[in-house]
This record gives sequence, C-alpha cells and structure tokens, in this order.
Amino acid sequence: MNNHPEPTTVRILDREYRVMCSPDERRSLMESALYLDQQMRQIKDSGKVSSLDKIAVMCALNLAEEVLKSRQQLLDRRQLVDQRVRDLANQLDLSLGAEKPA
Repeated sequence: MNNHPEPTTVRILDREYRVMCSPDERRSLMESALYLDQQMRQIKDSGKVSSLDKIAVMCALNLAEEVLKSRQQLLDRRQLVDQRVRDLANQLDLSLGAEKPA
C-alpha cells in the first residue's frame, strides 16, 4: 500500500486547510478535524469569543486540558493495576508458603 504523504483537505470553521498525511492516517485526520471543528464551533457559539485566533487558542487550551486529564487517569489506573498485581502476588506467595509441609 502507498504510504507516502498526500495532500488532504479538511474543513474547520468554514475554512479549508490542506494537510499532508499518508493514506493510512487519512481517516484519523478527518475524524480529528471533525472533532476540532465541533469544539471550535461550541466556543464560537457561546458568544464569549469571536476572533478565530482566540477561538483556536481557547480550543487548544481545552484540548490540552483533556489530554492532561486523560494522561493522569491512565497513570492512576496503571498504578492501581500495578498495586493490585502486587497484592495478588503477595497473596499467592502467602498461600503457597502456607501449603509447604513443615
């Protein structure tokens, strides 16, 4: 399959942008552009921010916050799973140790 970047047009807030991406990444790019467009429209429709630059910055801040929260949640889950695995390993060690004949 051709994996060389190709120009792809996305539409965000009624403006078109050409982005280079491989055919394998095209679907993800389109979904990302759609999500970004929705987020920027919500900010625009709130009426609190009107300039495109400010809408983009507010959207970037909101998305950055989402990413950081997701990273923290992932870290918390990993730590919880790691602790659970250690607890289970300790219980297993105790159980196996209790079964050994004296």
